[in-house]
Amino acid sequence: MKSEKYQRNKEDESDLNQKKETQKAPRMPNIKVFTGSSHPDLAKKIVARLGLDLGRATTKKFSNKETNVEIGESVRGEDVYIVQSGCGEINDNLMELLIMINACKIASASRVTAVIPCFPYSRQDKKEKSRAPIAAKLLANLISVAGADHVITIDLHASQIQGFFNIPVDNLYAEPAITKWIKDNIPEWKTSVMVSPDAGGVKRMTAIADRLDIDFAIIHKERQRANDEDSTVLVGDVRNRTAIMVDDLADTCDTIVKGAEKLQEAGANKVYAILTHGVLAGNAIDKINNSCLEAFVITNTIPQDKNMKLCPKLQTMDISVMLAEAIRRTHYAESVSYLYTNVPY
Repeated sequence: MKSEKYQRNKEDESDLNQKKETQKAPRMPNIKVFTGSSHPDLAKKIVARLGLDLGRATTKKFSNKETNVEIGESVRGEDVYIVQSGCGEINDNLMELLIMINACKIASASRVTAVIPCFPYSRQDKKEKSRAPIAAKLLANLISVAGADHVITIDLHASQIQGFFNIPVDNLYAEPAITKWIKDNIPEWKTSVMVSPDAGGVKRMTAIADRLDIDFAIIHKERQRANDEDSTVLVGDVRNRTAIMVDDLADTCDTIVKGAEKLQEAGANKVYAILTHGVLAGNAIDKINNSCLEAFVITNTIPQDKNMKLCPKLQTMDISVMLAEAIRRTHYAESVSYLYTNVPY
């Protein structure tokens, strides 16, 4: 009799604990992750990390080049995340993203989040001359009007772009991943020097240098007279040390390659370049191959499979873990600020 009573008490206690856990658990809609055609491999890595299946969606073009999107499953009451990076055929992929957002929103999705690892048009964030457009603001309006409730991106070219939106924007930083890569792959990192290839990247560079507690230097461009070529001045000492250049975006790679030459002339033993977004337009791959760089490291916010076959110096860092954790924390209404200083395991 005693054992039966003890068993009943244990069962009652277990039921009570289960009810408490149920009350504490966040009551949120189910989660669905879809991808456009810009970077499906990244989306597959994200859902694999989350333990989900990729949502069914098909995209195609009509004979007149109009974009058509079909969402292949119900999203009613769901928490929807659409992964689409600003790369490749940027304008087509952008239109695809807007249509997917709108399709999910009018299909009664509870919330639609645009996950844009590389935010397009981010360099057109201000008027630099008369009658110039602010395309980044226009894009922010388009995403909001399409029906997005939230945006997740990585290393915006200009942080003020977050203020262009009337919806929440989580601008994640690649700094924790870059710091980890440096510690894991550069044995002499404690005596190395962080370098910004131009004045615009000083804040990013000094933040990483502070994390590693190492010295830093700046490559400053000077133009003596109109129509003369820019001359570069190195502020800092890199002699007989490893120099690590960091920046947010590599397009034609002129700035990075010329910066590496300047550092080598100043006596640097090795020169590394670590960037977040690798656009690598034009003959950028040839410039990297012919440069004095030890390694050219970028994240996979943009697909790099073809470029890696052509460039032995090119290496990638996987940021799908960071994006997956940002999606998980957003879904469960947890703080995302942890990701600003840490790489999730």
